[in-house]
Amino acid sequence: MSNHPQEEKTYLMVKPDGVRRGLTGEILKRIERADLKIIALSMFQPTHQQIDDHYPKDEKWINRLGEKTKSTYEKYGFDLKGEMGTEDTLKIGKEVRKWLIDYMVSAPLVKVIVQGNHAVDLVRKMVGNTMPAVAEMGTIRGDFSADSAAAANRDKRAVHNIVHASETPQEAAHEIEHWFGVDEICSYKRVEDSLR
Repeated sequence: MSNHPQEEKTYLMVKPDGVRRGLTGEILKRIERADLKIIALSMFQPTHQQIDDHYPKDEKWINRLGEKTKSTYEKYGFDLKGEMGTEDTLKIGKEVRKWLIDYMVSAPLVKVIVQGNHAVDLVRKMVGNTMPAVAEMGTIRGDFSADSAAAANRDKRAVHNIVHASETPQEAAHEIEHWFGVDEICSYKRVEDSLR
């Protein structure tokens, strides 16, 4: 038997640019105002190994990073081979993954477990497109960042997009297990829960 939809959990992380810009409170406020519940929360300085273990290491995922980068170069008419030294999407993906790790260890992060109806989909909707320049206004990324993949690629760095949110329930389960111990997760009823 599956859990009640109100028990769905997802993982959210305020990234270095979100922390440095003082957006943690605004992000958490938006989560709670959407009738979602924060059941674990912590600020920490990640190690290189923790972040390396956070991001997938399988070639399919890494190749997808390279393909996204290649399509960005094509879209804006930039010289991929000239700037990246190759057109091999797997090699490019490995480089982009390194940029992600460097970015994610550059400042403290805030890790959060969010619980509620369709938490995974709702939080993804609230954070917006991973590319802030095309994220809808009203989303966290759309309201607080205008960074672009084109600028990031040319600067040889990760896109500064404020926040990470799990894409699927499976990814959420993996990330929650990776970042939190069972004893760090709280269980409580919000006021409105007790009225149901």
